[in-house]
Amino acid sequence: MERLRIAAFGGFRSLPPKEGGGGADKLALELYPRIVKRGHELIAYGRIYPCEKNIPRFSEFEGVKIISFHTVNKAGFDTLLHSFKATVDIILKNRADIIHLQSGANSIWALLLRLFGKKVIVSQFAMDWKRAIWPWYAKLFYHFSNVLTAYIPNKVIFDNVYTQEYFEKKFHRQFNFVPYGSEVIISTRDSSVFEKIGIEKGEYFLFVGRFIPDKGVHLIVKAFKKIKTKKKLVLVGGSPTPNDYEKEIRNTGDKRIAFPGYIYGDDTNILIKNAFVYIQPSFIEGLSPVILTVMGLGTPLICSDIVENKFITGDNATHFKSGSIDDLSEKINFTLENPEKIMQMAETGKRDILNRFNWENIADQYIKIFNNK
Repeated sequence: MERLRIAAFGGFRSLPPKEGGGGADKLALELYPRIVKRGHELIAYGRIYPCEKNIPRFSEFEGVKIISFHTVNKAGFDTLLHSFKATVDIILKNRADIIHLQSGANSIWALLLRLFGKKVIVSQFAMDWKRAIWPWYAKLFYHFSNVLTAYIPNKVIFDNVYTQEYFEKKFHRQFNFVPYGSEVIISTRDSSVFEKIGIEKGEYFLFVGRFIPDKGVHLIVKAFKKIKTKKKLVLVGGSPTPNDYEKEIRNTGDKRIAFPGYIYGDDTNILIKNAFVYIQPSFIEGLSPVILTVMGLGTPLICSDIVENKFITGDNATHFKSGSIDDLSEKINFTLENPEKIMQMAETGKRDILNRFNWENIADQYIKIFNNK
């Protein structure tokens, strides 16, 4: 097979992921090293924020060459500035022949890259223009980007069938579907993460992610406060730039709720594996990497009943009505009263997920798309 020269930028921020990382960082972490192991060359463009010191411009992670550029610390504009710098660097230095852009918001750079003879593949995630955090002008930009995404890149890859269906109906074009993977290798090392947080295995509910309204973290806090249980609620993570929303969540006053901050790598997976139940209350998702990880590890799951979540889980998770605090509270009580049933659901879900969503197969699918003319 021909050795491919690939460059990637867009949704992810760094390799390995750092504070504030999300699903795009997970994709980069799992996909790009696998592509390199298959004999291809890949450059990933990382971000350096104003508050970050001593981060090298050039580095390497599991064979992936990393070039990092400074950007601003303002949501949305940080991606625009960083992507512009990456685009110019690719063109001036002829870094690659194939460009993988994460997020359709970066399709504006596809036009320039194609003018210079580059093959451009865009990964479009969730319907980002629906997110409540964006002001009107950002949503307008997303709608404009949708048009560019539909017509400018050589190929477009969707990680969920619902966003794919929306684009195909709206633009009357056919696109590719490639999901995220689910398998996770759990470290056998002893972890002190339980002692650090002050919890015991199987005696806590868990959420891992950014503290932003779209993720629905406030729903968990309000629903959990209605529950009578000695089990704890562990909320791992935060938002990249703490705001009033996060401050309100942290000021809950419920001593059963723990906020350990950012936790990464093996410790995150160990926490997920040993949780009594993982809760994912998000209003908007693509194909959630967290849900795939949770189910791949065989951990019982409560999640919102949005179609993207139900596409992954089928009947193997406990669903609550999206946005409903009362229903989430009822479903938390249901798991407390039915521990054997939810474990059976989790084991069935694990077998299903590991069969349907496999990172090795996904890497092969990406390479096939990169290779197609």
